Amino acid sequence: MSIIREILEELWNTELSYKGMKVNIFGIPRFKKYKDGSIRNTIDRLKRKGIIEKELSGIVLSKYGKEYAKRKFDSLKQFDPPEHMSKDKNLLVMFDVPTEKKGEREWLRWHLKKFGYIMIQQSVWVGPSPLPKEFSIYVKSIKLDKCIKTFKLEKSYKYKDF
Repeated sequence: MSIIREILEELWNTELSYKGMKVNIFGIPRFKKYKDGSIRNTIDRLKRKGIIEKELSGIVLSKYGKEYAKRKFDSLKQFDPPEHMSKDKNLLVMFDVPTEKKGEREWLRWHLKKFGYIMIQQSVWVGPSPLPKEFSIYVKSIKLDKCIKTFKLEKSYKYKDF
């Protein structure tokens, strides 16, 4: 085996975390938990739907795929964390969002992280109170308010690593 091949293999197999996803040194996602056949089938399905295209440079989003991704991103409003947010973690947020609203559930988790909340369990988060007013109004407008319960804690939550 040549030294060049060894170096490239080592770089290819290096695993880093980027934005919560495992990638190699080239930034290519690592899908270890999925079978190769499952990944190939998913790529073929995305290609049939016109979301991706295979080019000489690799797999890229098609024009339709870019529009689709933009529609998905724009379909849920983005919020910035309040400027003067408390450091105290004194609001418990529990939610049970139906599987049909998976996108909204991921959007909610993403915003809770953005607002400084930490996950205790998949659907149980704790962070500063109150949630931004505009955020709460929007949650009601997309009909997630019935899926979310909040509880004000008497004392600030202190995270302990066991």
